[in-house]
Amino acid sequence: MKRIPINLILVMGLLACRSFSPVAYEPPLKPEPIGIYEPNTELQKAILLAIGKVKGLESLDVDSDGNIYGGDKDGRIIRITLKGEIKTIAKTSGRPLGVQFDKSGNLIIADAYKGLLSMDKAGKITTLVSEYKGVPFQFTDDLDIAQDGKIYFSDASIYEQKEYLYDLLEARPYGRVFVYDPKTKETQLLLDQLYFANGIALSKNEDFLLVNETYRYRITKLWLKGPKKGTSEIVIENLPGFPDNITRNENGEFWVALFTVRNDRMDHMHPSPVVKKMIYFLPKFLWPKAQPYGYAMKMDGNGKVLMTVQDPTGEHLKDITSVLEKKRQLYIGSLYNDRIGIYVLP
Repeated sequence: MKRIPINLILVMGLLACRSFSPVAYEPPLKPEPIGIYEPNTELQKAILLAIGKVKGLESLDVDSDGNIYGGDKDGRIIRITLKGEIKTIAKTSGRPLGVQFDKSGNLIIADAYKGLLSMDKAGKITTLVSEYKGVPFQFTDDLDIAQDGKIYFSDASIYEQKEYLYDLLEARPYGRVFVYDPKTKETQLLLDQLYFANGIALSKNEDFLLVNETYRYRITKLWLKGPKKGTSEIVIENLPGFPDNITRNENGEFWVALFTVRNDRMDHMHPSPVVKKMIYFLPKFLWPKAQPYGYAMKMDGNGKVLMTVQDPTGEHLKDITSVLEKKRQLYIGSLYNDRIGIYVLP
């Protein structure tokens, strides 16, 4: 059989798919790894739990007894004790991402495919909301719960979770942030036009919400109260990596999980829609690869970076997607890694 030239395959692909329409993006020159961003090996000191026994606990929360909860890529909600005992307590039949306990002890789950869910203490799962104005969410990602019980959550993209790299290539603002009120069961759109709306976190006073825009290397602040209510602004940009989830500690500071450091190859491709469209049709193994690197940073509500903890080798911890501080310990989750980490803050 006569082989079809690769350039003809690419042309045929370009003609066959018109819905994928990347745009030019000029990334800022990435910050130098100096000062606050200087590499360190702090995360190599982390205690590792459940090695080889879990499959990508993307986000974590801890109950009053110290048990750790998260959802894995098989749709399981898993409980891990500090002794390393592991138990599946429910299944969402989707891909659970962000998780957080509410005041009643229910575990609220942002499931990429199923929407916003609630799991009670017996493991029963109920769907809270899965659509907005009759249109299903495509990529329910992360959440934070206010004192009044309202649940703020992100819908990252128009692409499904397994296709999130297409969003990276297309470089269009498909992300949105919503709030769901359990009392009225109403959902309100708060902010759209975000470049992959990933992790979200409320401020200590709940006067603003921070949203990670993963594919713009930045974090946006949405004001919920005060004279700026309803407006948004960039609180920090040109981060050294891809911001994933974000959580607040008891002091009102924020931990940002960076999935990996910046990719020079990807940054060089971004200005050319033609190059990105060609990449779209190549096998995934030819796409730019994420560097194995463990990275998290702490910052205040104004975007001032206070410290970073890193594992430049990625051998101990990598692909970090969530960092939760509880009693001077960081609980570290990952979208792909086969473990979780516990790092004791100095």
